[in-house]
Amino acid sequence: MTQNIRIHLADDHQVLIDGLTNLLQTVNNFEVVGNSLDGTTVYKDVINNNADILVLDISMPKKDGIEVLKEFSEKEFPCKVIILSSYDDLKIIKEVMKLGAKGYLTKKCAGENIIEAIEAVYQGQEYFCDAVREKIFNSFANNNPKLNKPLYVENPILSAREIEIITLISLEYSGKEISEQLFISLNTVETHRKNIMKKLQTKNTIGLVKYALKNNLINP
Repeated sequence: MTQNIRIHLADDHQVLIDGLTNLLQTVNNFEVVGNSLDGTTVYKDVINNNADILVLDISMPKKDGIEVLKEFSEKEFPCKVIILSSYDDLKIIKEVMKLGAKGYLTKKCAGENIIEAIEAVYQGQEYFCDAVREKIFNSFANNNPKLNKPLYVENPILSAREIEIITLISLEYSGKEISEQLFISLNTVETHRKNIMKKLQTKNTIGLVKYALKNNLINP
């Protein structure tokens, strides 16, 4: 029997909470256990509800999402946090990820990605909607003269995230650099590397570089 994922929603707009609740309740193993309309009670609410996942807005009255994350960090995280925000500013994204958030979605893509995000974060992965992921990647690698553009083209073998990882490996970034700059764990980077090598049936980094060159992901 699949264990229910217990979800708490924190946003200052009741209509958004109601909409997300209706959407999430369509998933068999999702259980929306509570909500908060401002940040002052979020920590207590999440503990009382025994939530697994908190979906947290940044802009809330009395205590904003960044202050809530700081409180979580100081007191120890009672659950995993996904930020759902109107903003896609890199400074904000970097700040909340450094404070311990595990995912970041813009409200524009919430309906399309929130279910996938909750499942990924619950399983221990980091999650970003496509627009945010691309923005983070471009801020890191865009100035590399060997990076070929446009990078985001459909690939029959590799996912969009795997394309980013193989490109950065081929540009000679270390696993630690990729981890730090993309706000994903080193373990996630290594998992992607292994999956890419398995898909491409190659045994070493040279094979990855050859694939990147052949598919115009990087310039010689």
